[in-house]
Amino acid sequence: MDTIIGTIEKGKPFFDKLARNRYLKAIRDGFLSAMPIIIFSSIFLLIAYVPNIWGYNWPKSIETILMKPYNYSMGIMALVVSATTAKHFTDALNRDMPENNQLNFISTMVASMVGFLLLSSDALTAKDGAAGFGNALLGSKGLLTAFISAFIVGGIYKFFVSRNITIKLPEQVPPNISQTFKDVIPFSVAIVFFWLFDLGFRNIFGYCFAQGVINVFQPLFGAADGYIGLAIIYGAMSLFWFVGVHGPSIVEPAISAALLLGMSENLAAVQAGQHATHVLSLGAQYFVVCLGGTGATLVPCLMFAFLAKSKQLKAIGRASAIPVFFNVNEPFLFGAPMVLNPVFFVPFILTPVFNIWLLKIFIDFLGMDGFLYTLPWTTPGPIGIILGCGMKLLPCVFLAAVVALDFVMYYPFFKVYDAEKVEEEKNATNEVKAEKEVDVDGEVLDSKKILVLCAGGGTSGLLANALAKGAKEKGIPLVTAAGSYGAHTDIMKDYDLVILAPQVASYYQDLKKDTDRLGIKSVACQGKQYIELTRNPQKALEFVFSVLEEA
Repeated sequence: MDTIIGTIEKGKPFFDKLARNRYLKAIRDGFLSAMPIIIFSSIFLLIAYVPNIWGYNWPKSIETILMKPYNYSMGIMALVVSATTAKHFTDALNRDMPENNQLNFISTMVASMVGFLLLSSDALTAKDGAAGFGNALLGSKGLLTAFISAFIVGGIYKFFVSRNITIKLPEQVPPNISQTFKDVIPFSVAIVFFWLFDLGFRNIFGYCFAQGVINVFQPLFGAADGYIGLAIIYGAMSLFWFVGVHGPSIVEPAISAALLLGMSENLAAVQAGQHATHVLSLGAQYFVVCLGGTGATLVPCLMFAFLAKSKQLKAIGRASAIPVFFNVNEPFLFGAPMVLNPVFFVPFILTPVFNIWLLKIFIDFLGMDGFLYTLPWTTPGPIGIILGCGMKLLPCVFLAAVVALDFVMYYPFFKVYDAEKVEEEKNATNEVKAEKEVDVDGEVLDSKKILVLCAGGGTSGLLANALAKGAKEKGIPLVTAAGSYGAHTDIMKDYDLVILAPQVASYYQDLKKDTDRLGIKSVACQGKQYIELTRNPQKALEFVFSVLEEA
């Protein structure tokens, strides 16, 4: 087992590089930026269709009113993502551009949206002469085309701006006007490219490019929804996390379109009185694969808290139980630790796979509908399963079955690890090492602003809160905030120090380019170090103080 772990660790630099890939990051961050749309629209789906479970159906006029916010938000999801992805891709390209010759992300966002519309929407003319365009592919079905549009626009802009093939105005012209003319050539080339490509594609195939993309990738989506595809996707996600690389950052960009499309088609099937058969969906990933976080760690965390004989494991389990219940499992992953722990290699990789297979069995053979609604990823897993699948009896049975499965998968390994820790505690000496408390200089920390970043904004809040608590105890006016990596580029200029949580530490080189350019400091934390800081406000202050004091 140690040999296997060692081999996997050797591949960590490659995994880190893959996680930093600018295309994957742009897809992931662009998708996350549009996440409020998914959560918001699902609220109206719940209101509109959950009453159907108890035999009550809204009148059609009321249903139309309730569904309007959904149709006008989720219905243009891909259009929005074409812009958000272009924005994050532009940010990535700008890291390699001179400071005085940056790409205008507002312009690339607009160009990407126009390009996406050209590639995905058909012109419509009503009998009364009114004109418009179709929106069938502006929602989740058009996500892949949205990504393609963003990347093409970014490439065209970089080609022209980096070579100074732009309209230049005299220095006396205000910068905002000069920027507008600077964008004219790359914007025009991008739109003309999409326009001509769309004309050619439609003449050859008889339908728009977005429909063609769906036709090409539909078999892949079908394969991903099978037992082997699900095992590869979620086995890889857990494997990446096991070596300390944020797995969803690598895996999700490749399947994000399938996750949303599966849920949309599930809902459409139920509305048509049919069986919702798609397994691959956001809800399934949040609450089945990641029941308690990547690795399906809710059940083992509760084992640590209530079944462990080791005092250390019991303390870790009880300290981590509440965050893990809300799917924030980094305190448990690095505190146990689960990451790079040979004892838990097998269940950590296989349990998420078996969980999603069990869901597929319930859907394929027992008639349970797949996930219909998207809830925030911080919704407790058991609640997410029941609400996401429509508050029926079978999801409750499935919940009991998946918890039992996770218990069976983790329990033998937990017993081995618990016995090891008990033995270590018996052999431990009674020596107590006196730790010297560093005298934190309040003047250095006075009115400083600290931004902590993680993957989704959950783990970062733990350290931000610890810093705020320590500063309050010391009477230091320290300002702290938590956020997610990818949504930080427009706000970090207002901070003095940016701290990366362990799961996004691989992005440090990119972050450092941004912070160096702004003249602020940045630092990345390691796993155990980060967890210690979140639990000890004094140490958290000492850590921040030491970084700010560095020359």
